[in-house]
Amino acid sequence: MSAACEDLAMAPRTIDPLPPTDGCAECLAQGRRDWVHLRICLDCGHIGCCDFSPQRHAAAHFHATSHPVVRSYEPGEDWRWCFVHEVMG
Repeated sequence: MSAACEDLAMAPRTIDPLPPTDGCAECLAQGRRDWVHLRICLDCGHIGCCDFSPQRHAAAHFHATSHPVVRSYEPGEDWRWCFVHEVMG
């Protein structure tokens, strides 16, 4: 983790318990199922699709809310990403 990223330093490692999901909230609302990977916002628990997905809803959530840190919502992954500083931790 970058020492300069106070957002990662302050963000929780996870949300407990992790919310159940059938996929990206916005994609599902649009009738889409074409996301690649899922990310969970560590501020509010919003689940959105990654930047490799056509709709990029996790990044859109950051731009709409300024919630800086997401965590991978993929099985077996626990890395976090700060949108503000563009670092992983």
